[in-house]
Amino acid sequence: MRRTFLATIAAATLSTAALAQQGHSHGDQGPHGGKMQDVVGVHAELLTAERTLTVHLYDEAGKPVPSTGYTASALVGSGQARQVVQLAPGAENTMTGTAASPVARGTSVTLQIKNPTGRSGQARF
Repeated sequence: MRRTFLATIAAATLSTAALAQQGHSHGDQGPHGGKMQDVVGVHAELLTAERTLTVHLYDEAGKPVPSTGYTASALVGSGQARQVVQLAPGAENTMTGTAASPVARGTSVTLQIKNPTGRSGQARF
């Protein structure tokens, strides 16, 4: 019984550590209706439309964070087909990129962001 309890505690600790490294789900939709994830100290809202990927950046209070100085890429995958999309800073708090093929609804997207200080992180959508 004691071993089972210790194993459960160890599993919970490892799961929590893994979530902390990957970012955790914000649990809300962003102002533009996209999913939100915490990554590198900002809230990132991902939107896809046909081949265009757009990421909006916000602070803890929900205010836009200028995208200047940020770099980002997205690994877009569905089955065996995977593509990397580079995102460039755009107007205000947005970063955009264009995929080679349309991004289907429900496609897995892993976003990698590097902030202006050089710290990087990733989030899965």
